Amino acid sequence: MRLSRRVKVAGGVVLAALVLAGSWIGYRILTHGPPALIYARVGPPAARLRYGPGTAQTIDLRVPTGAGPFPVVVLIHGGCWTTEYGSPAYMAPLADALLRHGVASANIGYRRVGEAGGGWPGTFRDVGAAVDAIRMVGPRYRLDPTRVVVAGHSAGAPLALWSATRARLPATSDVYADRPLIPRAVVAIDGPGALGRFIGQDADICGDPAIVPLMGGTPTQFPRRYADVTPQDRLPLGVPQFLIQGGMDHPDDAYVVAARASGDPVRFVRPPGRVTHFDVLMPWQQQGKPTLDALLSAAAVTVGARTPSAIPAR
Repeated sequence: MRLSRRVKVAGGVVLAALVLAGSWIGYRILTHGPPALIYARVGPPAARLRYGPGTAQTIDLRVPTGAGPFPVVVLIHGGCWTTEYGSPAYMAPLADALLRHGVASANIGYRRVGEAGGGWPGTFRDVGAAVDAIRMVGPRYRLDPTRVVVAGHSAGAPLALWSATRARLPATSDVYADRPLIPRAVVAIDGPGALGRFIGQDADICGDPAIVPLMGGTPTQFPRRYADVTPQDRLPLGVPQFLIQGGMDHPDDAYVVAARASGDPVRFVRPPGRVTHFDVLMPWQQQGKPTLDALLSAAAVTVGARTPSAIPAR
């Protein structure tokens, strides 16, 4: 995606993306996220928890009123896996919408390239640790750790898909964890299902290479690393998957085909009309409603169904 035209917004600066043939429609984030999401009116989280000493190692919990225990959606923001872009703040509108529908959420932060401990293997260890923390805090906050959905947007999408594969990692892996919490369903929002195969496109979208810095090298240099965290190479995931198309004009068809061929139940959702990379996160508008519907359907899957619900697919 080629980007141009700097636009000042609310004292910050974002780089507005021109819509070009064959490109992603979206924004390059220079502060914390698109203003429509960052400045949306949302209620405060019930609690901000820390699962590690780093400033990014946070979980914002939103929990419905009532006895519970409630299903919980873990939300993973994107931002090219670097501190230059993105933050949990831009996922807050989805978290707030889930709350209004009686579903708890855990909007997580994690260390990224550009801060101590970010990149390989810290970024992946953080995501795993944040998901596993639901088991520990569940009783106190009326969360059901047996009914967890993990959802990620953009760079968070492969992290969400990967979270379902952690139980099959070898003990020798740098990102291995003992007894990981495995989600009952996964929602991948406008992001790739494979890392190595996305090298090249990442530079077009992010402005600079993102995957090689994240992984500390190329697939040729570190084949084991890529094999351990690439969802497409670890199929079947063994859980229902909802894949949402956003501003990507060329959806990750290879992942969808491979996942279905592996026997995984997969629902691919195209929101109506012209949609950008961030429209799909705005539940108050037509293009964002299918994402909220997918998250709610994924939460319903945690009750025991094995096939994604019949949500609108266009």
